[in-house]
Amino acid sequence: MQPVINSLLETDLYKFTMWQAMLHRFPQTQAEYVFVCRNARDYPLTHLIPEINEQLDHLCSLRFRREELDYLAGLRFIKSDFVDFLRIFQFQRDFIQVRNNAGTLEIVARGPQVHVMAFEIHVLAIVNELYFRRVEQGPALAEGRRRLAEKVQLLRQFAQEPKRRNSFEFFDFGVRRRFSGAWHREVISTLAREVPEYFRGTSNVKLARELGLVPIGTMAHEFMQTYQALGVRLRDFQKAALEGWVQEYRGDLGIALTDVVGMDAFLADFDLYFAKLFDGLRHDSGDPITWGEKALAHYAKLRIDANTKRLVFSDGLTLPRAFELYRHFADRTQLGFGIGTYLTNDMGLHTLHIVMKLTQCNGQTVAKISDSPGKTLCDDTTFLAYLRQVFNMPAGA
Repeated sequence: MQPVINSLLETDLYKFTMWQAMLHRFPQTQAEYVFVCRNARDYPLTHLIPEINEQLDHLCSLRFRREELDYLAGLRFIKSDFVDFLRIFQFQRDFIQVRNNAGTLEIVARGPQVHVMAFEIHVLAIVNELYFRRVEQGPALAEGRRRLAEKVQLLRQFAQEPKRRNSFEFFDFGVRRRFSGAWHREVISTLAREVPEYFRGTSNVKLARELGLVPIGTMAHEFMQTYQALGVRLRDFQKAALEGWVQEYRGDLGIALTDVVGMDAFLADFDLYFAKLFDGLRHDSGDPITWGEKALAHYAKLRIDANTKRLVFSDGLTLPRAFELYRHFADRTQLGFGIGTYLTNDMGLHTLHIVMKLTQCNGQTVAKISDSPGKTLCDDTTFLAYLRQVFNMPAGA
């Protein structure tokens, strides 16, 4: 068995930032995370179950190494007590189950949230890499390198365009859907070497540490969703989550995610207080131009200079699409582009659309209703209807 994951540091930075916040505020929360694949095609993912179980056994044997803990402790927003927690942390195999559910791969992590929330990225990376180990490696890597060279050339051509008020910056967000760990490292190393003026970091904390890059990330949907089950009025869960983040990070990590119940409902809660405290917003669903214009109009309404804020785009991006968005917005606000599959799994192969999402907290359903209806993940139609009613969202949203 060749391990996919060899270090607990090989995950997205936002796992650590959310983990720390939940440990400090709601360490007793019980949670359930469920794996879903929306488009397996080449062969059933259930064929991978024995290997997935082997990989999870290995994952649950890992501990954070001293040099990894030292690295985390050196990040200004990581607290010493959280590092002490990680020093003794180990995944518990009893908290994650894999099975064949009527021909569908089912992976469920269930237990204390501070013990199961970090499974997500590791599980997705494991499933992806095992799936792509089935293809012939030589031709896939050759095509990947050809496409990577094209990306570098695209960026060099882009450099000839007229300068705009705010610079173009992009980051790697591709841990969970990568072709392999080795390919991920090759892609990031190449971009850091060839186009450092544009490539500004990675969400992969392990690669950031080893390659001297900036680790990138703030929060994901699960942080906001958890507050749907923490005793606050459902109508107030976004405000409670944003306030919890502000109290934890005191001005650091200031990019807020907007699409847990859609951009319009988010902006209704994102008042002058939050708009001044947060550095910017992240787009992850819906039309990005429409979203960006709404964000800029909101800042204008609050009499905030949008050039002091940042819009981060992270929904299925390619470089050409990022360039289009940059041309549209760059003279009006700071920008960032988080690119995933297009960087780390652009090999000319059919890619998997896999997620592992928070579905319950403390026995209560939680959900997101994003600005892309296909991204909604919740089987509890009653709760979804209630959530839509509370936030005045149409039934089809």
